[in-house]
Amino acid sequence: MPSPPSSSRDRSLRRRTLAAAFAAVLLLSAGVARADEAPAAGTPEAMILGLSSDVLDAIRKDKAIQAGDFDRVQKLVTERIMPKVDFDKMTRLTVGRPWRSATPEQRGALIEQFRVLLLRTYSGALSKVSDQQVRLRPSRGQDPAATDVIVRTQIISAQGDPVSLDYRLEKVDSGWLIYDLNILGVWLVENYKNEFLESLNQGGVDNLIRVLTDKNHQAEAAAARAS
Repeated sequence: MPSPPSSSRDRSLRRRTLAAAFAAVLLLSAGVARADEAPAAGTPEAMILGLSSDVLDAIRKDKAIQAGDFDRVQKLVTERIMPKVDFDKMTRLTVGRPWRSATPEQRGALIEQFRVLLLRTYSGALSKVSDQQVRLRPSRGQDPAATDVIVRTQIISAQGDPVSLDYRLEKVDSGWLIYDLNILGVWLVENYKNEFLESLNQGGVDNLIRVLTDKNHQAEAAAARAS
């Protein structure tokens, strides 16, 4: 007998929540890193697996992070994850053309408010991480010499179907940096770019900064009330 529509929606919600938990940690990905063959050192695949393992270890040792403590999540992201993420590029791509005319002060405010928005949105999902594993999926004819690549992974758990989570990375002088995530077929940059467009059209960069700041203040107040 086919499952009722509500069950299907519930399963989809659980899968998206799980994906959000992983996105939260690598900007937010966590899990036991696995690969049929260990990727060569210095490759983007090695970076993703190494970072996943490092972050998972930190989560397992910190009960406050598991409970969604925002300050502890922010500390983890700042110390372990942000050095591996080109957040300037992620924000620039998300804002789109208006970024070109933004002042340095406006750009700094956009970067900070967008970072806090993502942390506020996903920090609570970290409590959902348990026995999941991250497994590399084969690349699709990717040039080994490429400096802009997609690393494809799956989140594997004892229950439920695998969840796809892919990363866009760019090679810079310091190594590989993440600048976009694909969660269940939706690229993070494109998703937020569409969301930001209305605010930009209504009042430009300053309006977007106000909207993001207000959302973050509201989320902070809601978290304070809940605690």
